[in-house]
Amino acid sequence: MNGLFGVNGLLGFIVAVVLLLSVVFCLGYTAVVTQSAQANNPYTIENANTLQMRSADNAQHYKEVGAK
Repeated sequence: MNGLFGVNGLLGFIVAVVLLLSVVFCLGYTAVVTQSAQANNPYTIENANTLQMRSADNAQHYKEVGAK
């Protein structure tokens, strides 16, 4: 019974499970909030034929439809 409720025992297991579940919940909640914020934010890509594979200039072709 000495190691049952120690950090390497049952208490450590419960702490690890609660920690992992809280990380999963936080990341899932952040994903849902981000998705719902961007769902009503349509965009178009102008001049799609001029995009480069890896270029910071590609951001110039991204235009939001409702943006002023």
